[in-house]
This record gives sequence, C-alpha cells and structure tokens, in this order.
Amino acid sequence: MTDGELIDTATALVGDFETSRDCSAGAVAAALETASGNVYTGICVDTQCGIGFCAEHSAVAEMLKAREWKIRTIVAITKEGIIPPCGRCREMLWQISEGNCETRVIVAAGKVMTLAELLPAPRWRE
Repeated sequence: MTDGELIDTATALVGDFETSRDCSAGAVAAALETASGNVYTGICVDTQCGIGFCAEHSAVAEMLKAREWKIRTIVAITKEGIIPPCGRCREMLWQISEGNCETRVIVAAGKVMTLAELLPAPRWRE
C-alpha cells in the first residue's frame, strides 16, 4: 500500500460525532499497515472524564486482535490534515514491539519519520 492510499484510508474515517453529551468520537482517524501488509484502522474516543483514547490506540487494538504487532507505516488524520502521534501513542507503539522503532510515521504531507526519530530517548538507545 502506498502512503497516499494509507492516508486516504484514514481520511475516509474522519468525522466527529457525538454519542452522548459526554462523549464524541471520530475527530481523529488512524490507519496502519503491518509488516505483513495488512491494514488496520481506528478512530479516537473523547470523553468528558478524560478516559477516552487516541485513534492510533484503536487501530493498534484491531491489529493485536489479529495477533500482529510489527507496524510498517502509520498515519493519523484530522479534518485539517495529517498530525503526528502524541507522546503517549509514540511510547505505546514502541512498547508493543521494540522492532517498531523503524516504523514509518507519516507526520505531514510528503514527510515521513521513523518512530525512533520521534522518541526523545527510548531505552533501546541506552
């Protein structure tokens, strides 16, 4: 899958909606491709009490259900465009598999970085 196709896959899922006065979802969507070429997607869940989760978490959960954990490429999208993963997501991606330090992270249109480049000082560098 090309980066453009992965971006299109995530973009198709973006669309904020409310499930209750205390919960909205879909403002951010993510798509990831595993080392084996499978694609998994997810959307964020935002709650008033703060126990929601990011779109990347949702996509990773789908991937783990299929017993996969090595990510080739990942992207997150809002209605404004591509956004890099937050610090919590970066750490989660690395903890899922240390091999994910080489994951390609699409951080902007035409710009890709590895997860290792986005982590400030991961333990594997010690």
